[in-house]
Amino acid sequence: MKTIVLKVDVDTYRGTREGVPRLLRLFQSRGVNATFLFSLGPDHTGRALKRVFRPGFMKKVSRTSVLEHYGLKTLLYGTLLPGPDIGRSLADIMRMTEAAGFETGIHCWDHIRWQDGVAGADPAWTRRQFHLAADRFREIFGHAAPTHGAAGWQMNAAAYLEEERLGLAYASDVRGRSPFRPVVDGKALACVQLPTTLPTLDELLGIGDIVPENVHHHLIAASGEEREFGHVYTLHAELEGMRLLPAMERMLDAWQAMGYRITSLGELYRSLDPERLPCHRIDTGEVPGRSGLLSVQGEAA
Repeated sequence: MKTIVLKVDVDTYRGTREGVPRLLRLFQSRGVNATFLFSLGPDHTGRALKRVFRPGFMKKVSRTSVLEHYGLKTLLYGTLLPGPDIGRSLADIMRMTEAAGFETGIHCWDHIRWQDGVAGADPAWTRRQFHLAADRFREIFGHAAPTHGAAGWQMNAAAYLEEERLGLAYASDVRGRSPFRPVVDGKALACVQLPTTLPTLDELLGIGDIVPENVHHHLIAASGEEREFGHVYTLHAELEGMRLLPAMERMLDAWQAMGYRITSLGELYRSLDPERLPCHRIDTGEVPGRSGLLSVQGEAA
């Protein structure tokens, strides 16, 4: 299928307030669909500075101009400045997104806490974080969240099991090649994984001669290989919704010129027969341009 799924990770207060409305206007102007995954609790972005000792983190920061894209105030939230409650302060923007016809779902409760903590967390911690987000989502939208996409592609076994218990039909928590049913603790789960298949802009920027003005060429080239289920592209409200909005515009125009249908996670899931999907284990692995280990699609089980 010539399909591109747009999965928008909304990590911060500023990304919700400024990036999301800009992306809505852009997507509506091009007549495309997308899934917006919201961070629903406190913005503690400043606490990410403790990653300075993680291998590859400083190299990524220097390549992608974190201060330029996120802004100084955001980088102080949770340290020198209190972290604003995103869901409580900006619920109107979240509801506006759904009212405009776009799918919405859960990214996390506290982005930094999940991304830095879930890999080593116990089931009780994982369930609490999940339910804080799920309860806030229901409070804002008046219904349960249809999907989840893990912050930083970070998960643990309890998180996949919690998606199952919450009745989610599909999620996008991992990097991979194609849709699959995850095998956790020896059991194939019903909640289908729709993995991110394409690199993100922040993984490409600063590599060789790649700059904001030409990064779209590399992304378009990566999506040129047609796949049975299309591609899933993860963008960020703080990047493509702000300073990299022109790059997003160029990508949309190129994809549409190439004949790609641009849609949401939900529409992709509804085109599948879950019972016929392969079952795969989930591993951890490195992704070029990104520091640390991520959840990745493993071998068939």
